[in-house]
Order: sequence, then structure tokens, then C-alpha cells
Amino acid sequence: MFCKTLAAAAIATVAVAGAAQARDQIRIVGSSTVFPFATKVVEQFGKTTKFKTPIIESTGSGGGLKLFCAGIGVRHPDITNASRRIKKSEVKLCARNGVSAITEVKIGFDGIVLANSKKAKQFRLSLKEVFLALAKEVPVNGKLVKNPYKTWNQINAKLPNIKIEVLGPPPTSGTRDAFVELAMEGGAKEVPFMAALRKNDGEGFTRVAHAIREDGAFIEAGENDNLIVQKLEANPAALGIFGFSFLDQNKDKVQGSIVNGVTPTFENIADGKYPVSRSLYFYVKNAHIGKIPGIEAYVKEFTSEKAWGDTGYLADKGLIPLPAKDRRAMSKSARAFNALSM
Repeated sequence: MFCKTLAAAAIATVAVAGAAQARDQIRIVGSSTVFPFATKVVEQFGKTTKFKTPIIESTGSGGGLKLFCAGIGVRHPDITNASRRIKKSEVKLCARNGVSAITEVKIGFDGIVLANSKKAKQFRLSLKEVFLALAKEVPVNGKLVKNPYKTWNQINAKLPNIKIEVLGPPPTSGTRDAFVELAMEGGAKEVPFMAALRKNDGEGFTRVAHAIREDGAFIEAGENDNLIVQKLEANPAALGIFGFSFLDQNKDKVQGSIVNGVTPTFENIADGKYPVSRSLYFYVKNAHIGKIPGIEAYVKEFTSEKAWGDTGYLADKGLIPLPAKDRRAMSKSARAFNALSM
């Protein structure tokens, strides 16, 4: 009798443990830039379908992909958002951990802005000036030296005589990756010394162009873009780096700098005129389809015209939609869960 009781207790314990390990809710991680768009889809999905509202976390693109690629099973997220494309090294990490089939969904475009408080004068910057302000090393008198610029007017006399102070995302952020590639590297190409270095030593050029200074002029402000907006309000002398959607949502408080003569607007980003713009994505773990309820329905909601269309609810949140033809092709591929091939 005692043995039977122990056996029954053991079976009950296993059953409870199994129930605890099961998951009937989609789990999403990733980019802080994509977070407000995905959150809106999550809310609509929860209201309009039979499935539970997904759990969503803002971990940064790099952090999200690391979690996503860690393995298969209920302990690991089903979807990760990214404000840059997945890297080949991350695809390899996924494969090593059994995450071999991934669906890539490009959702639209976003611009990266250098914004400041509306209490201050709007900045007009070239990409060259952005590089010279934020690079760890810059060319002076024909050689690379530790960045000597302390104030903006030391770079260009037309810029304000205030301390260079820029709040930006950490290395785990897709916004940081895109900013370094588009703004820093783009600006380095406009510096004759750096253009010559690029021609003669591509790796050396990339190393210098991608290295942000660490002497206090650039301040890592975490993955919370709303916190950067709050800090800009408190310090009108500072600039902050974040996605256009946050500028659009806080246009009563902050203003985007004009870069290379182009204002960061919805139209200029959509037309490709604004020089610091990038594509936004989310990635689905195909092995979890059919195991975690609602993944197919979530992808269908996100890729519907009512969500990501020209007049969809995500455009109201600041997403710059893909062209209609591209949306149709991407929607078809996403809903078929075609596996990514780099």
C-alpha cells in the first residue's frame, strides 16, 4: 500500500512538472525599435483571436537573437524582433543549437535619428561631422589620433559651442549596429584620409569607422528609448540616437537633426532620401509551429494589410511600410514559413 502511495505521488509529481513545462502562449523577444510595433500586433492578436496574448520582452536585437538561437523547446522564445538582418554567425549559432529552420519576415523601414530637445535649436549635421564627433580615433595632420574634439564647433565653426554629448544604445542593440554601419561608416567615407584607408586597407577602415569613443562624449543609455527621450528633455544640450518611431511618438518633446540636408520624416525615409535608414524584421522558429499555439495566426495578423499596410495601424505607430508589391511577396513567404537561406 505504501509503495502504491509513493508511486501515485511520483506520477502526480511528474504530471504537475509536465504541466508546468508546457506553454500555451507565444513568447517574443528582441529589438527595442520593433517592440512598439510588435506590441501593437500582440494587443490586436489578443483581442481578436482565441489565443492567449503573447508575452513580449524588449531585449535588444543582439540579445533577442542570442536567446532565440539558444535552442528548441518551451524554455526558448518562439519569435525574435530585430532592427537589423540576422548575421551569418547568428544563423550558425542557431544551427549548432538545433534551430535549423527559421522564417525571416521583413516588416518595413525605420530611420535612425539624432534628436534633441525642442527647447534647443535643431541640429544640422553631415555624416562626416557625425563620424568626427563620435569616432574613437580620427585623422589629424595625416595620422590617426585619439578623438580630440570636445565641442561641436571644434568640428565645424557653424555648429554650436556646446559639449559633444550623445546618448545612444549599447552594443547589443540593432539600432547601434545600424547607426555604426550607416552613419559612422557613411561619414568616414567622406573624410579623405579614411577614404584612402578604405581603398588600401578595408579591414583597418572598418575597425576605425565602427569604433565609438569611450571618453564620455558617447553615453550608453540602455535599450529603453523612452528613457533617452526623458534624458533629452532634462538636458537640452545633449543629442540622442533612436528609431524614427520614437521621434514620431514624442514630436512634442524632441526634434530630429537634419542629416546631409534631409529631415527625418516618414516620406523621406520611405523614399530613401534620408541617409540613416534601415529595414526591420522578425524571425520565427519553425520547429515551434504546431507546438506553441497561435504562431501561424500571429504571423497572419502581422502581415495583414490592416496591420502593416499603407494605412494600417502600424503606420499610425510610425512604421514605414514596404511597397505594396514587396508586402504581397513577403506575406506569401511568411505565411508559408519558407526557411531562411543566407
